[in-house]
Amino acid sequence: MLSTLIYRSRLRGDIDQASLAAIVTQAQTRNAELQVSGILLFDGHQFLQVLEGPLTSVEALFEHISKDERHDFVVELMRDYAPRRHFENVGMALFDLRNVKAHAVLKSVVKSSVVPFNLAREARVYKFIRSFLRRPDSQQISRQFQPDAWRVDRTPPRPLCPLQPAAADISCQFALQPIVEPLTGKIKAFEALIRTPDGGSPAAWFASVSSDELYEVDLHSKESAFALAKAVNIGSHMISVNLLPGSLVQVPDAVEILLAQIERHGLVPQQVIVEVTESEVISCFDEFEHVIRQLRAAGINLAIDDFGAGFAGLSLLTRFQPGRIKIDRSIVTDIHLHGPKQAIVHGIVRCCSELEITVVAEGVEKVEEWCWLEAAGIKYFQGYLFARPVLNRAPSVSWPIAG
Repeated sequence: MLSTLIYRSRLRGDIDQASLAAIVTQAQTRNAELQVSGILLFDGHQFLQVLEGPLTSVEALFEHISKDERHDFVVELMRDYAPRRHFENVGMALFDLRNVKAHAVLKSVVKSSVVPFNLAREARVYKFIRSFLRRPDSQQISRQFQPDAWRVDRTPPRPLCPLQPAAADISCQFALQPIVEPLTGKIKAFEALIRTPDGGSPAAWFASVSSDELYEVDLHSKESAFALAKAVNIGSHMISVNLLPGSLVQVPDAVEILLAQIERHGLVPQQVIVEVTESEVISCFDEFEHVIRQLRAAGINLAIDDFGAGFAGLSLLTRFQPGRIKIDRSIVTDIHLHGPKQAIVHGIVRCCSELEITVVAEGVEKVEEWCWLEAAGIKYFQGYLFARPVLNRAPSVSWPIAG
């Protein structure tokens, strides 16, 4: 099977022209043996490389390249498969952009293609090269991405004291996890995550509830979340709760019930964020839109959780325009290594900036993930890197430290 792989990486330290030429000479021999065609662009700071050849050869070569300590921030941009090669010659062609003009590079790339001119210009390979030549946002982020300059030391847990269940009539508990602004050392909000009476997962709790009672029980369980917020004294911080859209749509007077719960525990509606998952809303757009108007009229905030995990995200933004969205952890995980994820996040950030929607990245577990997302313009984060959820308590936060 013929495979094409494109990656971008960042030079570590400095390199002179002689050393760069030596790398290319070595690569030409190795690639020829593997029947791999290669194009390497270098702008003095970043590399862009196209590898094309047999699938096993390309994968083995990329694994070897990824371990080379002369570069870092190795970001896979594209994997593709084709019935024939884009480029005829095996080996390695170098374009040092410090000495070659962009138009000359594009002309050479098209000339070396085995397909007609007009088709070569439409190929994704050509478009990736053209984008690199135009110095996209990735170069700015590449310069700002410095995970080695930060560390996150684990904060000792707070002493635990006995805490009675916040609402004895509800068969669930809640764990609190903060949403933080790391560079200012501030907590933006606490999310209340539902647990079984013995501390089991949300999935286990939902599995224990019959389908006939699901929406009613889901709505009334928030009584415990608000009681916990009062018990741990969240002060003026916000409290975020997850609700099934059906709980708001199917339960009569759902918004009034929610407001009564909030008032009973000394909170104000403006402190409360209702999170809904995008995949759950798609079946009840019209009914949910009416409920959202009621929530907003009451002062309650709306967030779309797990944004990017479903298929309704853009429709939700156009119809509801929530105050905040939370990028799903499936996109966040290893984003510093994955070009398609980075492109998606760039689009989300730009879109939400124009709509004045706050973006939160959830599921952050690595310093590298946080550093890339911070450089991309995201300020608010949630994940194990900063704090794990703690049952019936507000956890301590581990803040990043420079140096």
